[in-house]
Amino acid sequence: MIKIKFISSIILVIFFTNPLFGKEPGKLIAEIVNEASIILSSSDPVESKIIKLNNIAEINVDINGIGLYTLGKYRKDLNEDQKIKYKKLFKSYFLKSFSSRLVDYSDPKINVVSEKKINDKYTIVNTILEATSKNPEVKIDWRIYTKNPERPLIRDLIVEGLSLARTQKEEFKSIIQNNNGDINYLFKSLEEFIIK
Repeated sequence: MIKIKFISSIILVIFFTNPLFGKEPGKLIAEIVNEASIILSSSDPVESKIIKLNNIAEINVDINGIGLYTLGKYRKDLNEDQKIKYKKLFKSYFLKSFSSRLVDYSDPKINVVSEKKINDKYTIVNTILEATSKNPEVKIDWRIYTKNPERPLIRDLIVEGLSLARTQKEEFKSIIQNNNGDINYLFKSLEEFIIK
């Protein structure tokens, strides 16, 4: 069974917003936080919130890119049918792993501190999740894919120095390696998580 890293639950709620084309990365993240807070603090039923956030995630997060990255070197060994199956499974896994934890948050307070353009493809936006009575302050760096500046996409979060995409990649790698390199065991783990 795939474990969902506890650290991801801290920041899942701040991933999503309506499409914000042509925004500077720092402004994009600021608006993401605001939109997510509005959705999560509303009086809508939990199921409605999950649907809205998942729909928005599909537009603003590079789910396919993250999926390919987390599969690592094993993606080269997939045939076409396996590629299609993995893409579908990862998307469902990604959305469910987020939505199952989104409702635990109601009003995250995120402050944009700075942004740094790494190259023409990536910009890192540095933010801080404010401390609450239950949780300490958390530093969150957003990796924004900006190859198309009119269509920026979220590719990763680095929480207190830990890349969530890299963590997921290591987890998938471990599942495959512990089962003699058989990708079907990863598929099975994803399926079990999705249907539970």
